[in-house]
Amino acid sequence: MLREPDFPVLLLAWHTMHTPQDARRAEFLHAYDSQLRTDAETPSALKIKQLGPLRLVTFAGGRGFVTYADLGGAGKSTLQGWVREVLNHFGEDPAMTRVEWKSRGHDAAPGLHDALLGNGFVPDDPESIMIGHSAGLVADIPLPAGVTLRRITGESDVRAMSAMQDTAFGDEVSESRANDVLHRLERDDGMELWVAEHHGSVVSAGRLEPVAGTDFAGLWGGATLEAWRGRGIYRALTAERARAALRLGKTLMHSDSTEFSRPILEAYGLIKVSTTTPYEWRR
Repeated sequence: MLREPDFPVLLLAWHTMHTPQDARRAEFLHAYDSQLRTDAETPSALKIKQLGPLRLVTFAGGRGFVTYADLGGAGKSTLQGWVREVLNHFGEDPAMTRVEWKSRGHDAAPGLHDALLGNGFVPDDPESIMIGHSAGLVADIPLPAGVTLRRITGESDVRAMSAMQDTAFGDEVSESRANDVLHRLERDDGMELWVAEHHGSVVSAGRLEPVAGTDFAGLWGGATLEAWRGRGIYRALTAERARAALRLGKTLMHSDSTEFSRPILEAYGLIKVSTTTPYEWRR
């Protein structure tokens, strides 16, 4: 004869399945889906076309971008047709050189992966969607001697920041990437650029991107020169951006993080709520 478990056992089982972190994760994922998809992702769009639930976005520099709030229960054949229509749309413009399709791990998307591969899209590494409270990122972090933090807006400072980021990521210094950042500053879409300098030379940097009409600001573009890593500089830069976000009324922070940066943001208090995988097509 089976005996019903005692109430304390049931209570323990419930708490095992529903931890405070699980509740925060569900809360953050709902905020992400309801506030950070479609309009919030494309503040600097030059042109937008709607294809069913898909948002086909044209950015400066010949870049296309595909995103959506959800896929509305679309089946495999519908998704295959949409992928072909997306390529037809962007392919008609000879200036378009690459297109990114931004997928999310928690979306129902039957056959999407195969449809994208079959039409020339190449998946990049999955990234973790990280979210946390802005106030939790604020901290007083001591800096190495001679290192200072500040927000920059001038062209020479932006070019120095961009060159440092290229170097930190192991890329060739790109004038065009610096130009893209300067063009965004001209549009005044809310983006803030923050750097750490040692006696005037940029050694670390990152962007703060407040998302209009939401509770969120994004942490993007984080990079530190190898010789300056592990000394608290990027943590201090993150705390300074969190203070700036709170001044703007942004109580939540988000970032798409590689496996290199995910543990860093987890240590700062952000939680992984899902994944995102960018698929890229190039002409």
